[in-house]
Amino acid sequence: MTVVSNTSPITNLAAVGQIDLLRQLYGTIIIPQAVYHEMTRGDDTVPGNLEVQTLSWIQVQPVSNPSRVTELISEIHLGEAEAIVLAIELQANRLLLDDYRGRMVATRLGLKITGVLGVLLVAKGMGLIPSVKPVMDDLIAIASFRISDRLYGDILQAASE
Repeated sequence: MTVVSNTSPITNLAAVGQIDLLRQLYGTIIIPQAVYHEMTRGDDTVPGNLEVQTLSWIQVQPVSNPSRVTELISEIHLGEAEAIVLAIELQANRLLLDDYRGRMVATRLGLKITGVLGVLLVAKGMGLIPSVKPVMDDLIAIASFRISDRLYGDILQAASE
């Protein structure tokens, strides 16, 4: 399975001590160079900084067509644009992405997307975590992850919690 990730899923899961869920669910995660640079430039307090530099299952790969990235930058940030283009180039099975505008662009381009909350639902379904609620609560409290009250309830309902 080929899975490409943007910054947010890695940083948020790392912030709450759950980054290994990505390895358990997907094996290898591929990130574009822009995502790597976002996570490692100067500030070593960014959650996931050390992990993207040291974990062998997180691999950095450049995009082949930078002009395609340039086209998308008018709509979304560089990291999201590179992640989307890389997912297309690799014919990825999944793109891990949370940003709303990025998700709209990726959907328009025919990519299959999963965000952090989707990762948690799949992880619970596979028995990798016992409950989604405490991890969501940690995401909100520790990572300042924004979840609307409605989405929070929808995720709990989907998780049968």
